[in-house]
Amino acid sequence: MSLPCAVVLAGGFGTRLQSVVADVPKPMAPVAGRPFLEVLLDTLADAGVGRVVLAVGYKREVIERHFEAAYRGMTIEYSVESAPLGTGGALRQALDLTGVARALVLNGDTWCPVDLQALIDTHRRHAAMLTLTLTQVPDAGRFGAVELDADGRVRAFHEKRAGGGPGRINAGVYVVERSLLSYAPSTCNFSFETDVMQRQVGHVPVFGHVTDAPFIDIGIPSEFARAQALFA
Repeated sequence: MSLPCAVVLAGGFGTRLQSVVADVPKPMAPVAGRPFLEVLLDTLADAGVGRVVLAVGYKREVIERHFEAAYRGMTIEYSVESAPLGTGGALRQALDLTGVARALVLNGDTWCPVDLQALIDTHRRHAAMLTLTLTQVPDAGRFGAVELDADGRVRAFHEKRAGGGPGRINAGVYVVERSLLSYAPSTCNFSFETDVMQRQVGHVPVFGHVTDAPFIDIGIPSEFARAQALFA
């Protein structure tokens, strides 16, 4: 079974990482000598994805110049933000560009090597509109925990809080039905996580796919440093 088109949200400024990497967009931050975005695209290529849309904005020319129109046999296309759109606006524009009904979506600054076919199978089994990859971390308070019911449906998102202890977090790898964006705000710039994902819990089928895969958020300087050792 072929995997759907993938969208990578790669347009962020990387404010927290500016003290470490200031001359490239955050997804192109060097990890063990190569752009982090290559690591994400390798995950997609290894899984058999054939088409990727990169949602780009800040310093997009760095990304376009590096990857051009193809990478490891995958077609690379670009959804360009002419003005900041937030994660929600960027995703809506990219999905409109693809024309597909369903897509894999990855945050361009996080890594979690989940089995993508298993993620899609979970999504289809539940007839979900959105399925999130969830992984366990020692300190969920740094990211915000996700609560599931007994059937695997997302019950609640818990805010970031210091000393939150272990828990399951949103690992930034999703399967999204394009129709979910019909519930989005009419504004151009909005947050997919806050304005769509969290607001629609309990109203549309949002499920979690639980994995024990590792997780890294390179937008956090300490995590960026950890990535250097992990990928060395």
